[in-house]
Amino acid sequence: MKAIIIGATSGIGRELAQQMSNQGYELGITGRRSNLLDTLAEALPRKAYKATMDLEDVREAVDAFKQLLEIMGDVDLVVINSGTGSIDPKFPLEDELSTVAVNVLGFTAIANVAYHYFASRGQGHIVGMSSIAAIRGGPAASYNASKAYVSSYLEGLACRAHVEAKNISITDIRPGFVDTAMAKGEGIFWCAPVPKATEQILTAIRNKRSVVYVTKRWRLIAVLLACLPGGLYRKLMG
Repeated sequence: MKAIIIGATSGIGRELAQQMSNQGYELGITGRRSNLLDTLAEALPRKAYKATMDLEDVREAVDAFKQLLEIMGDVDLVVINSGTGSIDPKFPLEDELSTVAVNVLGFTAIANVAYHYFASRGQGHIVGMSSIAAIRGGPAASYNASKAYVSSYLEGLACRAHVEAKNISITDIRPGFVDTAMAKGEGIFWCAPVPKATEQILTAIRNKRSVVYVTKRWRLIAVLLACLPGGLYRKLMG
């Protein structure tokens, strides 16, 4: 099996690369920081193809992704793990625009190219890293909104694959809190260790699940969040 992980240099992406390489995957790994890509490639038990890319620069990211697909040949799986967000209490516009650039524009570019690649190849699997934050809005406005976009876009790809009778599987991963740099603060609720979260993600990928919450108990939280009245929800967010 050949797979590309977009955003592999830290957190879940790095652990995914490690576990998938251990399981025999031939990997393509990408990230913004070349030095971290180098150290990751050296740590993996199998050879990995590297591509430095920043999803804020959509055109360059697309070119790098296409080159990686061509170099590897017959890629079976693309995992779009890159994402960003800001919890700056000053709520600066530049942070909001950066979040949208990576989580919406960059994500869309990679997902679209991956879809066309798999459509031409006749089969494939696209995995997108959304979030429990996709369920409703929140104080980190652009982050929640961008993750809702990711989940909706993935569902749209699944609809398109069905209508076009394409053998393309789509998996929407919606993590709760995972012990990464993205989960900032003390005493975070139900914060899962990265290896445990990654194991559940890989199980979902193997089973080609449509939507999966990580860890599993966050499915209950998703149901509760969707049902809460607006006033009560805003109080909880406060």
